[in-house]
Amino acid sequence: MTALVLITIGAGSVFAQETDNPYRVELDLGQQTAYLIRGRQVVMRSPISSGRYGHLTETGSFKVIEKEKNHFSTMYGKIVDASGNTVVADADADMKVPRGGKFVPAPMRYFMRFHEATGMHAGYLPGYPASHGCVRMPEQMAIAFFDRVEVGTPVRVFGRTPRTNYYYRYGPQPLNRQPWLGGPIDPRMGRVYDPRFDPRYRPPDPWWR
Repeated sequence: MTALVLITIGAGSVFAQETDNPYRVELDLGQQTAYLIRGRQVVMRSPISSGRYGHLTETGSFKVIEKEKNHFSTMYGKIVDASGNTVVADADADMKVPRGGKFVPAPMRYFMRFHEATGMHAGYLPGYPASHGCVRMPEQMAIAFFDRVEVGTPVRVFGRTPRTNYYYRYGPQPLNRQPWLGGPIDPRMGRVYDPRFDPRYRPPDPWWR
């Protein structure tokens, strides 16, 4: 009887966590923007890079099912040789690895899983949809979202992923492209900023998922 009571109390606390969370997340694939909403007010917005064609981010209504600050992909990353030089920058885990080399999983810090293997996390934003399905954010914004959402927080994904002539599988974003006009809100300073010009948001290799 005591065990049954404990199980019932535990289940109730999980349910309360899922229903009492004041926040929800809206991901607009067409505008490549994430919104953190409390009630009817947009608390924060952030640029994103969602799944590219062939790996589109699925639309629908979901909930955050896992949070992990230091998460690594089990499917994607890069292959390096014995000297640590990158051999394949955009590799799958099942690709052949050269002798002495290894597969290095892609870091996905501040990971917030909301559907199967798909989640929001800190990553490289080239200015267009470029991931394998996950939703990348500038690290500062990923931290801000991570600190506010909980397991059970609703996540709605909507919109049509844009096709763009500025998409390149490899290589830098064209310099005349301005993908984030209007910009997101800096959660520390409450003002608009452009993450393209902040070197903290650009990894050494463009292979983050």
